[in-house]
Amino acid sequence: MSNEISDRLRRAHQLFVEGYRFHMAGDVASAVGRYQESIDTHPTAEAHTFLGWAFSVLDRLDDAIAECKKAIAVDPDFGNPYNDIGSYLLKQGKLDDAIPWLDKAVQAKRYEPRHYPHCNLGRVYWAKGLLNRAIAEFERALELDSTSRFAQSALNTIRQQLQ
Repeated sequence: MSNEISDRLRRAHQLFVEGYRFHMAGDVASAVGRYQESIDTHPTAEAHTFLGWAFSVLDRLDDAIAECKKAIAVDPDFGNPYNDIGSYLLKQGKLDDAIPWLDKAVQAKRYEPRHYPHCNLGRVYWAKGLLNRAIAEFERALELDSTSRFAQSALNTIRQQLQ
């Protein structure tokens, strides 16, 4: 790898990290700027995905989905943008559209935390009234992360509904 490429990768990573710090501090506008600079320096699936997440915080869900699709184009093995698209579609009430994206997140080679798409699938099936399918997804989420309070709470609530 040439020094120029190595320098660009380092700079892109530095900008991404700065964007993430702004994001976590609640300065989403600055985060957006840093993520975009990172992408301009050297596009990565992570930077596109996190830019999408920042857009979602700003209620720009269509832009968030577009960034996640760019992330997938950069690295189709990175699972996070598939899950994020599914969650944004869920927020938009497009339950059936969300399912294939969440299924792809479950199958992705590179994805952490693995239980998130199962939680989101559980939310979709719960919203559709498919409680047994929702239970199965929340149980799978708990197999992957036994500390998921969301999955445990959702599972308890659904089971109470069925009594």
